[in-house]
Amino acid sequence: MKRGDVVRGGGVVALLAARGARTHRRAWAAVFAALALGSLLLGTLGLAAASAALGHARVERYAGADAVVAGTQSTRYTAKPWGGEARTVRAGLTERVRVPARALDVVRQVPGVRAVIADVAFPVTARTDSTAGALTGRPWEATRLASAPARLSEGRPPTGAREIVVGEGVARAGDRLSIAYGTGSATYTYTVTGVSADAPRTVHFSPDESRRLADRAGRAGELDAIGVIADSGVPDDVLRTRVRHALDAAHLRDVSAPHRAADDPAPLRVLTGDARGEAEFLAAAPARMPLLQVLASLASVVVLVGVLVVTSTVAQALRQRARELALLRAVGATPWQLRRAVGREVGRIAALAAAVGAVGAVPAYLALRALLVGRGAVPEGLELPFPPWLAAAPLGTAGLMVLIAWLTALGCCARAARVRPAEALREEVPGSARRLTGCVLLGLGAASAGAGALQHGAAAAAAASASALTMVIGCALLGPWLARGAMRVLGAPMRRLGVGGRLAASACTANAARLGAAITPVVLVTAFVLVQLAGGATLGHEAAAQARDAARADVAVSGPGVPYDAVERIRRLPGVAAATAVAHGTVVVPGKELGEPGLERLPVLGVTPRSLARTLDPAVREGSTDGLRPGTVAVGTDRARTLGVRPGDHVQLRFGDGSEARLRIVATYERALALGDFLFSYEELTRHMTAPPPVRVLAALAPGASPTSLSTAFPGARVERDPVPERVRAEDQALGDVLTALAVAAIGGFTVIAVLSTLTLISVGRGPELRQLRLAGADRRRLRRMLLLESAATATAGLSLGTATAALPLLAFALSAAGRLPWLPPGQGALIVAVVVLTTASATLLPARGALRGRYPVAAR
Repeated sequence: MKRGDVVRGGGVVALLAARGARTHRRAWAAVFAALALGSLLLGTLGLAAASAALGHARVERYAGADAVVAGTQSTRYTAKPWGGEARTVRAGLTERVRVPARALDVVRQVPGVRAVIADVAFPVTARTDSTAGALTGRPWEATRLASAPARLSEGRPPTGAREIVVGEGVARAGDRLSIAYGTGSATYTYTVTGVSADAPRTVHFSPDESRRLADRAGRAGELDAIGVIADSGVPDDVLRTRVRHALDAAHLRDVSAPHRAADDPAPLRVLTGDARGEAEFLAAAPARMPLLQVLASLASVVVLVGVLVVTSTVAQALRQRARELALLRAVGATPWQLRRAVGREVGRIAALAAAVGAVGAVPAYLALRALLVGRGAVPEGLELPFPPWLAAAPLGTAGLMVLIAWLTALGCCARAARVRPAEALREEVPGSARRLTGCVLLGLGAASAGAGALQHGAAAAAAASASALTMVIGCALLGPWLARGAMRVLGAPMRRLGVGGRLAASACTANAARLGAAITPVVLVTAFVLVQLAGGATLGHEAAAQARDAARADVAVSGPGVPYDAVERIRRLPGVAAATAVAHGTVVVPGKELGEPGLERLPVLGVTPRSLARTLDPAVREGSTDGLRPGTVAVGTDRARTLGVRPGDHVQLRFGDGSEARLRIVATYERALALGDFLFSYEELTRHMTAPPPVRVLAALAPGASPTSLSTAFPGARVERDPVPERVRAEDQALGDVLTALAVAAIGGFTVIAVLSTLTLISVGRGPELRQLRLAGADRRRLRRMLLLESAATATAGLSLGTATAALPLLAFALSAAGRLPWLPPGQGALIVAVVVLTTASATLLPARGALRGRYPVAAR
């Protein structure tokens, strides 16, 4: 081929692409919308993932320190997967791992260190004549580690052993205040020398008194952290290296080291820069990895659904032009020119759509971040930075969407470019290979659902998701056959609805193959959305029911006015039949999921076991919770079945501070979805927590007794009648709720686009058919009835097949995880049906308005 021929060929390609884009604007509008939405969602998720990867804990309390020495806030577990080398997994710890006090002298000797300041927090109870409240004690000297000196609204810092600084609203300078150490009841009187405006719930002591009180609170020889202030001119990396070498030379490890697992080392950390915030906001660092994992999972769903929808819309747009493409071949267009023309046509539209989505990704991400923060899905102290250069990240995801559209276009026009022009005019009949592949995928999905029924927790959820995904793809491949079968089933009742019904049944049967392209996205959205919504809703519904059944208390006492020893004082009040203190915490359970080592973080409860069933009934099946004390644990029946244990056996797990314990099982209980898989004694759980949590006491009253005595005994406390049922919640539940809603909205948006485009193009192509029916005597009312019945048949077939596709994995998951049938809030189910019905009806009726307008049909121009 000569050079001039190539140039002319390129001009022909450009002309065909430009004319095709202008002529088929309606067909490409759906492709544009799908690509723009996909680019917007992927760009938003990409920005969120990049921001989370750059995220760090906010630096506040230790902003004035050049370095901070802290414990290792993570735990490791090493195991050998099936048929592989040993692997090590890591999980963050959300309770403080403390530093040995002797590290102070070691760090103080490091060259370039000007000062070291110990920081330690411990529980105290401040009591006046009328109130008593749980507070936190800290040394006044530790306020030097903040970026700005602590502000005193009145008075001076404490210097003597019996002097304190309190927050505003607790007392005034010169007042005398009774302080109870730790969680005990012995009190000592202190003089308030100053009032701080920066820490309302903190009591500051002199350094010597802080050490003595921390020892009495069970923290002897332990510090929360050590702040290091360097000499002027010492770089952070040099300081970090010197302190690191000094600690290693002294063989210092954190205080939990003797209680950690053998494969879980516990060296002290030296934090500088943004990492200093990890010593204050303990939940920030462990939250980053779950956030990244959830975003990656959501992005994979968006990519999958986007590919299916883009493929469907592009294929439908090109299928409407089969005769045009065949005519181009007949007049001499080469396969290369045809591919290039279609590829360039789609490429132009895809580039513009992806660019629009990429531009909108930045404000969409900012809105998503605000939503996550507002809903409490981002833990306190976690900073999600957004540097200016990150705004260019959506361009990468936009390029991915352009590539998907271009490859789809080349694949869709391959047949027209490959076969002879006469053969290209025939509608392609799906082959047996497609049918076989679809049947195999349905079988694999059913097998995955069966495997999920034998799993527990995350493994069951993963199996349900995999089963739904496999079966949806199988239904997409079997779309023409499923549509034909559905229309045959629905055709019989439609034929009984008069002339309009008979016309609709005949049209659905004749167009079953094309309607399959519209039914497939309805199946997709129904199955995906049902699995996403009903899975979580089933667990939540059952957990709420268990929590209501477990609730036996008449009142709950909580709030800042409740001292740490409140449960004993409440038991002694007249009219109180039983009282239980409740604490929420977490444990980390090592084990294997599908052969892979894993560390599962679980929410748990700590309770005082005395008369527990009268305030919080876990529905004990074996053993008794009366034996709950340090060294023992009660286990939920499902978890006990998974572990293969029963009362009298032992279970090994790790607490929130990394300490490993081998605990004897004293009972198994049923209501684990509400109360957690493990139930500890209050003393056992709180000894491994950063500080005793705010006290919440559940109380059962004697018949005829009034809760007035509780309000009188604890002024300022909140006394709830018929309290909210106690229930554990996963740390990332708020994050999962927000992103699940986003996933459902994304799938719904893609589906609306796919169904609208497919049915619109089908309806546009049926214009001559509708005009011919009017000329043959069918009036507008009958034709409108026919179209409504067709849309109803499409919606019914899609919803039925989607529900059937989701039913098997949902049933397996619900029976395994909740022991009940799947459940979905009626409002959410009605919303799914309404969206599908309105979409199919709009896409069927609106394009047919031209053929139904006027007394006599007008030929299309």
